[in-house]
Amino acid sequence: LYECTFQQAKEGLEIVVICISHFYLFFSFVFETDSFNGVGELLEILGSIINGFALPLKQEHKVFLVKVLLPLHKPRCLSLYHAQLAYCVVQFIEKDSTLTPQVFDALLKFWPKTCSSKEVMFLGEVEEILDIIEPEQFKKVIDPLFKQLAKCVSSPHFQVAERALYFWNNEYILSLIEETSAQVMPIMFPALYRISKEHWNQTIVALVYNVLKTFMEMNGKLFDELTANYKMERQKEKKREKDREDLWKRLAAVEIDPPKDKDPQILSKTPLTSFIVKRENPGFGVVPGGEKSPNSAKRFVFLTNSGAVVEKPVKFETGA
Repeated sequence: LYECTFQQAKEGLEIVVICISHFYLFFSFVFETDSFNGVGELLEILGSIINGFALPLKQEHKVFLVKVLLPLHKPRCLSLYHAQLAYCVVQFIEKDSTLTPQVFDALLKFWPKTCSSKEVMFLGEVEEILDIIEPEQFKKVIDPLFKQLAKCVSSPHFQVAERALYFWNNEYILSLIEETSAQVMPIMFPALYRISKEHWNQTIVALVYNVLKTFMEMNGKLFDELTANYKMERQKEKKREKDREDLWKRLAAVEIDPPKDKDPQILSKTPLTSFIVKRENPGFGVVPGGEKSPNSAKRFVFLTNSGAVVEKPVKFETGA
């Protein structure tokens, strides 16, 4: 095809070769080797390419975002190329805002659970996306997004909690939250109220108080309702805990073990009888034709109560 004189064929072939090489490199990095030093440089090139995509985006471009770029959030070495990756993702959302729910679904799917530094990077990328998100798309991601933010705010790692609370310092994000306060506040309020009483870091407590104050100014009536509901739920929870403790105390008071100064009770003085099949009695057996003889018997060895061994024949009656 490169020897072809048709220029459009050459341009199409160039795109195919670039896509195949990028797909192969990224797939092998994410799913096989987890080691490739040129990811950041490749993403820089891709960022300029994505910036030049014509609108509307082609289906293969959307597939590239979902299948290739978003899984790049998985590797442990994300910090080496996260800035370039976040730029590419934001470029896609600027080109087509309908991709926002898919991007958030992928971010929440790959959200780190044990690496706090990586979690801080994810929060930074989320804020970059929220900076350019459209209000209609924001409404679609409120529930999963703020449930995750509530977990981050509750994190014992103060950097994660601090980074999540900084979202309320962003004027555009704050305006989006204000427009949808009826959906956002019920999700965030329990975590914020609990942290204001229990968190070990005073800086986090101060930031939480600022967020609660902002919520109160946004929708004072809803804030009062959420406060009353939270206190009521806490009282119910404390009552359940007290009932459970009382139950364990009552169970502990019950005498389950037998007294130590008495012999254990013997349920039966009759010993178990052991027997084994020794041999068939001579003269007894199977008659011709395969049927048992009416007098067929076997001899068994019995162990008596006195410990003596007794050998006795036992006859088996056959049915008619």
